[in-house]
Amino acid sequence: MSSSSGLLELQCSVCLEVFTDPVSTPCGHNFCKSCLNQCWDNSQDCKCPLCKETFSKRPDLKINTALRQLVQLFQEKFTLNITDVLCDICDERKLKALKKIQDIRHSAKLGKVGIAELFSDLMRSIKRCQAELLEMMEEKQKTAEKQDEELIQELQQEITELKMRNTDCCSCCPDSEGVAGKSFCGYAWLDDVFEHRLDRKTCDSYSLISLSVDVTLDPDTAHPYLILSDDGKQVIHGDIKQKLPNNQKRFDHCTCVLGKDGFSSGRFYFEVQVNEKTKWDLGVAKESINRKGKVTVSPQDGFWVLGLWNENEYWACTDSYVLLSLRVKPQKVGVFVDYEEGLVSFYNVESKSHIYSFTGQSFTEKLYPLFSPCRNEKGTNSAPLIISSINSNE
Repeated sequence: MSSSSGLLELQCSVCLEVFTDPVSTPCGHNFCKSCLNQCWDNSQDCKCPLCKETFSKRPDLKINTALRQLVQLFQEKFTLNITDVLCDICDERKLKALKKIQDIRHSAKLGKVGIAELFSDLMRSIKRCQAELLEMMEEKQKTAEKQDEELIQELQQEITELKMRNTDCCSCCPDSEGVAGKSFCGYAWLDDVFEHRLDRKTCDSYSLISLSVDVTLDPDTAHPYLILSDDGKQVIHGDIKQKLPNNQKRFDHCTCVLGKDGFSSGRFYFEVQVNEKTKWDLGVAKESINRKGKVTVSPQDGFWVLGLWNENEYWACTDSYVLLSLRVKPQKVGVFVDYEEGLVSFYNVESKSHIYSFTGQSFTEKLYPLFSPCRNEKGTNSAPLIISSINSNE
């Protein structure tokens, strides 16, 4: 190999000089590191200046040590030492020849052969390094793609599990088909709720006092984790399972409790304080509901329930759960039932607004008030559900 051809092999195609800190692109071409960085800094795309291959991501440039050694060796071989014979015309100095021309030619020929062999070895080493580098980059890309696929599969699995999850009373997730935000004034709010629209005279005669009932919690139905107050008006989740008789009336999985008295006709109304709680379920349930094992909360299964989940998500447990949109967070919830009309309605007592109504239901057995304070959640949901006392001053 001649010196001119060897020099071309070691020449940067950008600056046309011998490589300085040579680096290799993924496509296999070599450039000075500063030249390649300057090209990419002045361009919107990262592409090879020689073959124009575009890279989606800017490669991390590493010094090609093998090529750099070759450049250094090449420069050393072609740099004259102080004992070399120089040209009198070019150097402007007159030096005494130390070797004969024939000796110099012979040495030069031997030097060229040695350099050619060394250069060939280095080129083979460079190609081998490039192949290993490309293989490593491909492996990293395959690993990254595999991780992305696994993450997508995990997310899809989570979505599927959330869609298929049957929510019990402890974590009911309902759906809103009612009209949220409908206001009512005083005791005349019933005429906006009933489908058959009672006249004003009839509505006024049914004040909250005449419709309200005295609800007391039934300890024989309470889940073993629930703690009831002595007067039967409050319930909390105690985090410790109590040793209680496992009678047929008691919930053994869903953390619920029913009222003592059931209703099989007429209209009734009660109120429950829910302030400071992040999760709860309220409503009514028929007498024959399933109380053992996991419970599906829906009208089809004998539950007419409204619930709070995750601090600010309100749900009505219809056959298909839909999130309700409430402008005001209820501190006290009123529950109204018209047995003959098949109506169960929920109200925000403080803001005097309608939350949700189950309409067109068919009741054929006793209905009992239902309460679930849900889990304690490490103290974040430790506040009790409190059945309010309704009097003429309210």
